[in-house]
Amino acid sequence: MKLILREDVPDIGTAGETVEVKDGYGRNYLLPRNLAIVATKANLKAIGEIAKQKEIREKKLRRGAELIKDKIEKAELSAEVLVGEEDKLYGSITNQDVATLLEKQGIVVDKRSIVLEDPIKALGVYTIPIKIGPGVSADAKLWVVKKSS
Repeated sequence: MKLILREDVPDIGTAGETVEVKDGYGRNYLLPRNLAIVATKANLKAIGEIAKQKEIREKKLRRGAELIKDKIEKAELSAEVLVGEEDKLYGSITNQDVATLLEKQGIVVDKRSIVLEDPIKALGVYTIPIKIGPGVSADAKLWVVKKSS
């Protein structure tokens, strides 16, 4: 079955691309979910419009991601934590904690986009990479300080 993809489909193709798929996959998955249309002569002429719409959507998402990146890099994050002997933290600072600190600054970021290799378990200043969108990432500065009694 020959179809024109309306959106990117992993392992199949990108929006606006004409692909050949098995009949059942096209009829039962791609067409009902509005991910593709049948490749007729009229629809083949519409490929250009689909590609333009995708490009506009991507530019809009990228612009939004750039704005969020600027906000994140300007934000001053500070976590006050309880510490024990030798300034070791009780517990640790995780992706969720960083997401909460960003939210208090008015920046909403999914905790899964925060890239912490290991939870933070010591006082200090940390640079935390955050993946915002395709090709856009920001570095947030986090100060982990001792909670005053």
